[in-house]
Amino acid sequence: MRIGILTGGGDVPGLNPCIKAVVNRVANEGHEVVGIRRGWGGLLYTNPEDPATVAENFLPLDPARVRTVDRTGGTFLHTSRTNPGRVRNSEVPDFLTAEGEGPHDFTPHTLRVLESQGIDVLIPIGGDDTLSYGLRMHEEGVPVIAIPKTMDNDVHGTDYCIGFSTAVTRGVQFIHNLRTSTGSHERIAVVELFGRYSGETSLITAYLAGVDRALISEVPFDVDRLAEMLIEDRASNPSNYAMVTISEGASILGGDMVLSGEADAYGHRKLGGIGLQTGELLKERTGSNIIYQQVGYLMRSGSPDSLDLMVATNYAVMAADLALEGMSGRMVALRGGTYTAVPISVTKDGVKRVDVDELYDKSTYKPKLRHVTGKPMFLY
Repeated sequence: MRIGILTGGGDVPGLNPCIKAVVNRVANEGHEVVGIRRGWGGLLYTNPEDPATVAENFLPLDPARVRTVDRTGGTFLHTSRTNPGRVRNSEVPDFLTAEGEGPHDFTPHTLRVLESQGIDVLIPIGGDDTLSYGLRMHEEGVPVIAIPKTMDNDVHGTDYCIGFSTAVTRGVQFIHNLRTSTGSHERIAVVELFGRYSGETSLITAYLAGVDRALISEVPFDVDRLAEMLIEDRASNPSNYAMVTISEGASILGGDMVLSGEADAYGHRKLGGIGLQTGELLKERTGSNIIYQQVGYLMRSGSPDSLDLMVATNYAVMAADLALEGMSGRMVALRGGTYTAVPISVTKDGVKRVDVDELYDKSTYKPKLRHVTGKPMFLY
């Protein structure tokens, strides 16, 4: 059996250990793994008749080649947000032809590439966008075993995605470090964290770090009320400062998410800047100087924490076993604290969101856990 593995979307800590564990498990059973570089882009930009493009995009993997990759973060296979089902004219490879304005669906080409390279099973590691094309591959008849990863922890069908624990750990550390400057200058700190449609990263980070207020993607906020609350928070703090976290997908009441650039192949425009906008409005309303910190890529940089290392490794072993057993159309998952596998079709059922009624106080913009019993280890 020849198994192809790829990583798509944003990088997270835990991808390299996941790849290594798949390779070791499969090799131990006498089978072969090949890494597909740059996510789904590796399939789009491979010309089966051109050995140079094959060598560029397909990397044979064995235990010796992956021996040390788990010591670093990111993905040594590289990644992209390519969607072969929606390709702009500017992204069409020279060896393919496209008529009209596009976007173009080159799925038939990716199927030819997989057949030419003798790929028996695909293991995509990614978030809901990457796995949506994994579902497309499954529907086209390609055996697929998916592994969920995203710092937002918002892939439907699983309680946990690779990268979330490390992201929260980083966020808590950075917030505690930022307290020294915020307190020294007696300011209000606005910390912008990842989270497009799910505010779980902002909510859990604020909850664990003891931040004064948390703004999440699910609940538009009134900046005037927020300003009043932060003035009170700062006044009640002996060090005369206050802090608020904000999801990059949050929005001001009556406004929209702060977006920039063109939509990518999955229909998403670049997020970021709501924290800066909010900080400027808070400065006007509070008279306080603001520290604006967009944590951003620092949350996904570096090596995974022990939890992400454990989950990434176990997900990999599960995925490899399912592939070797001849299973298809499955996604490995954690549900109710137990490792399991679910149909990959669950990824199209929507995006996982914060349970606002149970975990958040909309009137005070604060985490508020009403019931912990029966909740997953990472609340949502």
